[in-house]
Amino acid sequence: QVQLVESGGGLVQAGGSLRLVCAASGSVFRLDIMAWYRRSPGKERDLVASITRGGHKYYADSVKGRFTISRDTGNSTLYLQMNKLKPDDTAVYDCNGLTYGSENYWGRGTQVTVSS
Repeated sequence: QVQLVESGGGLVQAGGSLRLVCAASGSVFRLDIMAWYRRSPGKERDLVASITRGGHKYYADSVKGRFTISRDTGNSTLYLQMNKLKPDDTAVYDCNGLTYGSENYWGRGTQVTVSS
């Protein structure tokens, strides 16, 4: 079992920055891909960024050049540095972890609100 807990969300003005943190516990050695998703009312959950155990990164087009995903070498913490935030970035951001055995784990999410 893996437990994921997000923090770092909040209210920020457009153009500002936030850093999200996802603390993983339990069998973290089993985690392969970790990712950030986001969801907002009336929209499906979208993949924002992901990173493999080997460090390969993916970004959605909407956040390229503004967001940076990273994870510590101990595999216990995932980060999302968000710069130049826009009102369209307003959403609940969910941390996701996929194990080598294809087990999928989710955190409860952290709210990010960007005011114009």
